[in-house]
Amino acid sequence: MKDTAQGVNVVPGRLAGLRPLVGELMDLKRVRTPDQPEGLAAHGFRRAWAALVSGVHPDTLALREAALALTGIRLGGIDLDVLSRAGMPHERAVKVLRRGLDAAAEPLDRELRERLHTALAGLPVPGALQPPAFVERLVRQPRAGPTRAHTPRVVLLPAESHADHCYVVAVASVLVSPLFGADPAIPFVAALSHHFFNVVLPDAGDYGDRLLGEDAAPLMARVTEDVLATLPEGLAALVREARKILPHTDSPEARAFHAADAMDRVLEMDAHARAAGFTLRQAMVDLELIHEGPMQAYENAVLTAAGLIH
Repeated sequence: MKDTAQGVNVVPGRLAGLRPLVGELMDLKRVRTPDQPEGLAAHGFRRAWAALVSGVHPDTLALREAALALTGIRLGGIDLDVLSRAGMPHERAVKVLRRGLDAAAEPLDRELRERLHTALAGLPVPGALQPPAFVERLVRQPRAGPTRAHTPRVVLLPAESHADHCYVVAVASVLVSPLFGADPAIPFVAALSHHFFNVVLPDAGDYGDRLLGEDAAPLMARVTEDVLATLPEGLAALVREARKILPHTDSPEARAFHAADAMDRVLEMDAHARAAGFTLRQAMVDLELIHEGPMQAYENAVLTAAGLIH
């Protein structure tokens, strides 16, 4: 990718090393629990906005949410709230989360790994903070997926929501920020807010937006301002400032955001392609579905007798 304004290559080569980890973040869109039936990414989106409106600074929150998302990659729905309800003391629960973080974070910049460790140390005791009302609309608003003129829409199910997309892009922005020399808080907040217009406007895809023509930009701007007006004044100012990176790639923070956004959009399609191509052999051999343990030999014998493995 070239920044045409500067005429120089602005994408660092180490992005390929983070692709598998960013791809695993996608799983948080579809990992569900009884407490979080819309998925862990939607839960993170709610949690992040609840923290922002309660006064948590974006610098703190960006690192905290990135750390929690990485623990979710390895621990699924086993989070601080679940461990607390199961009777585990707070300090021991944080140690469990740190093990999950360490299991996922190896590809990251070393300094960032250390900052994420510190962020987990400052986790608050689970409470009942409430996100602003617009958050639920983005949780319920499906993304359209790729659309093109004169081409039938490809409906991919389960469809990700705008909350899913915004949260994963926000976390991915933090993970790639060291590669760009970017302040992670700015692209994190920009990502959380970059689809405010879909609070009101259903997603018709890129082609649908083009059909809106000259009305598209003013409609999106009006809805965005309406959503910003629901936020506390200081937070609204922070969000407006962060959103200044959205139309360009001429700052480290803008590059980090757009890198994360592009990777998420394409990796979402890759996730559907991998799911469609999944085979029984992958489950049995690559993922060792009948895993090591006292029953493994017997269970494999049963499956062989049933003709399910050879």
